[in-house]
Parts: sequence; C-alpha cells; structure tokens
Amino acid sequence: VVASDMAFQLKPHGVASISLYPGVVKTEGNLEMERRGEWAEASGGLDLEAGESPAFSGRAVAALARLDSEAMLARSGRVEVVAELARELGFSDIDGSRPPSIRSLAYLCPNFVFPSIEAGGGTVPRWVRDNVPDIN
Repeated sequence: VVASDMAFQLKPHGVASISLYPGVVKTEGNLEMERRGEWAEASGGLDLEAGESPAFSGRAVAALARLDSEAMLARSGRVEVVAELARELGFSDIDGSRPPSIRSLAYLCPNFVFPSIEAGGGTVPRWVRDNVPDIN
C-alpha cells in the first residue's frame, strides 16, 4: 500500500517509487543467530545458507537505476521481488548465484512443504528434492 500511495503522490513530479521484497537475507544478525544455534527456531527452519547477501538488494537498486525513466515509471508503485528482478534484469548475488524467488516452488518446497511432510512421518525422495523447478 505504501509503495502504491507514494507512486501516486510522486507521479506528477516524475518520481518513481518501487518497493523491494528480498528473500531470506544473510544479514550480520541472522548469521550471528545461526552461529549461536538460534536461527532455526527464530526463523521457523528457513535455510539461511540458500539466502541472499545484503548486496543482492543493492544490485537490484543499481539495475533498476539503469532503466530509462519511462520503464522506471511503468514499475512505480509495485513491489518487486529481488530474485525475480535478478532473473529479468540479468544480475546475480556476490557469489554469482541467483537465489530462487520467495514465491517459487524452489523456495517454498524445501522451506515449507518438505518439512511439513517429514514432520508427519513421511519422506521426500532425493530425486524430488533435487529437481524442484524455480517457477512462480
């Protein structure tokens, strides 16, 4: 709501407003919780190793800043998922990876679906785990 409201108010001045939505970010605080063994409980078991660096969001800002004003204004008011911008605009994280979108099966299955199956006593075959597509 804030992104769209800002976009509405700033449009007459030719200013775009875009909200970024990163996935799990390897912040100093999150890495410290992982080191102390607190991350799993605090995050609900999310995989921090598969997370994004803080620089990944910065690269998203830089990629958006390279767009022409018409393209930027066309995105104004939207919430953009950083991993999806990486795929669309062609940038990667500092280690060269492109983490999956938080809306993709490649993120949702390992972080939510598979643990739920295993908590109920089921198993997820390795071939399923290793072949989850990165689609939204």
